[in-house]
Amino acid sequence: MAKLDLEWLNLFDEIYKTGSVSRAAERRGMAQGTASIALNKLRQHYGDKLFCRTSRGMEPTPFATGIYPALRDAMAMLERTHGAREAFDPASAHRVFRLLITDISEIVLLPTLLNHLRKTAPGVHIEIGKISTDSPRRLESGEADIAVGFMPDLEAGFYQQTLFTQDFVCLAATNHPRIRERLSKAAFLKEAHIVVSSSGTGHSIVDRMLDQQGLQREVVLRLPSYLGVARIVAQTELLVIVPRRLGNTLASQETIRLLAPPVELPSYAVKQHWHERFHADAGNVWLRRTLAALFGGPA
Repeated sequence: MAKLDLEWLNLFDEIYKTGSVSRAAERRGMAQGTASIALNKLRQHYGDKLFCRTSRGMEPTPFATGIYPALRDAMAMLERTHGAREAFDPASAHRVFRLLITDISEIVLLPTLLNHLRKTAPGVHIEIGKISTDSPRRLESGEADIAVGFMPDLEAGFYQQTLFTQDFVCLAATNHPRIRERLSKAAFLKEAHIVVSSSGTGHSIVDRMLDQQGLQREVVLRLPSYLGVARIVAQTELLVIVPRRLGNTLASQETIRLLAPPVELPSYAVKQHWHERFHADAGNVWLRRTLAALFGGPA
C-alpha cells in the first residue's frame, strides 16, 4: 500500500486514547463502519493488528505502542502547518470537545454552555473530565481541549485566560436555629462545618487563610465534591463555605441562605487553560471565545 491517509492516523490516535473504535469514530465525526474500514487498512499497511479487544477495551499491541510517539509527533507537525487555516463553522461542525472542569462548573456553568451549543452548534458534543493533577498532561497530549478552573501551578507551554473572579459565601439552612441574617465570628466558630476537598476550585485558599488567622473550625464532614452539599446543609445545622456563583445556584434549589463569612477571605480567578500545541486550532479558538463570551465578567 503506497499511501498512508492522514485520517487513518487521526483515527489511530483516537483509538489509542479512548480504547474504543466507536468512540474514536464519534470524535472524528465518521460512521463506525468507516472507522472499522480505516482501521483494517492501517492493519494491512503495518502488517500488525495494532489494537486487540480486551475486557478494558481496545488495547494497543506492542508494535502500536512503539510507533505511537512518532505518529503523534508527525501529526503535531502537520497540525501546526495547517491548523490555523482551517475554518470552523459551529453551525455545521461535527466535533467532540473534551473539557476538564470542576464539580462546581458542572452545576453552575455546564447547563448554560449546553443550552447555548444546542442553539448555535448542534453538531458539537461535549465530553467532561475532572480537573486533577493529570490535567496538564491531558491538555498537552490532546486528550482534553480546555480546562476550566483554578490551576495555579501550570508550567511553561500553557495559555490561560481569566473568565471571572470568585469570592466566598457561607451557606446555612434557612431554618437554622441559631443563625439568622448575620454570622458573627464567634457563631461561625461555634457551629459544626462541612469541608469539600475538590481539585480546581480554589477552596484551599479558605483553609490557608483560616490557618493564618489562627481560626479552627469544627469539621464534622468532609466531602469529595459539592454535588450533594446543598441538600445536606438544608437538612442539618452544618455550615459550609462555597464560591459565590455556586452559592447563588444552590440557594435557588434548596432552603438555604447565603451569609457573608465573618472572616476575610481572598478572591481567586477562574480561568480557562489550554496548551500551546492547540492555540491556533480553529475549533479550540472558537470554543475559547464561546466560553469567554458566556462566562466572562464579574461573579
